[in-house]
Amino acid sequence: MAKLSKNRTKVATDVDTARKYTVEEACAIVKTAKFAKFDETVDIAVRLGVNPKHADQMVRGAIVLPHGTGQTVRVLVFAKGDKEREAREAGADFAGSDDMVAKVNEGFLDFDRVIATPDMMGAVGKLGRVLGPRGLMPNPKVGTVTFDIGNAVKEAKGGKIEYRVEKAGIVHARIGKSSFTESELADNAKALIGALIRQKPSTAKGTYIRSITVSSTMGPGLKVDPAAFLGKVEEA
Repeated sequence: MAKLSKNRTKVATDVDTARKYTVEEACAIVKTAKFAKFDETVDIAVRLGVNPKHADQMVRGAIVLPHGTGQTVRVLVFAKGDKEREAREAGADFAGSDDMVAKVNEGFLDFDRVIATPDMMGAVGKLGRVLGPRGLMPNPKVGTVTFDIGNAVKEAKGGKIEYRVEKAGIVHARIGKSSFTESELADNAKALIGALIRQKPSTAKGTYIRSITVSSTMGPGLKVDPAAFLGKVEEA
């Protein structure tokens, strides 16, 4: 067995893997229980009491995190004329219509988010085999198919994240960087959990928020006590 480094050993002793922390406690420990020299990404995993195989139990949406994600997001917009100009003025990194569709089809993929106006979706739909597997296909349910291009670009640049429950009933999302303050990470985590609670399907049975785990790129997973959110689920 490989010998643990001093930093890894300290992290292992600082974290109680059996304990369920508050959101604030977990976010505080994530900042201290680290040994990587780079600014690690902080993620959250929320296991929901839903069966994604049923369409009426699919949980999907988008939210602008209060403090952003700490990530520089490269935005591509498919739009024509005035809407293309609006996209560029709002800060889009790339914008165009049929010319941009052709460029992406030829292999251009230097972007993290895709937004499109509704009139472009006929052409953009042909890129499904390229954008779909990467989770980049524009979708009106998360606000990436819209004529309000300026606002959509600003939200994407300002920390808007998309989330979708996976086959195992888990939602994974980025909530910031280890350089964020404890309160910034906690605010972002609560914002996402709140969004998931508001989207609880009426057909979901039993406990809705099953488990919550916060972790950094190289750090341990910290269990958060879901009990603090049970009342909010009932209210929703």
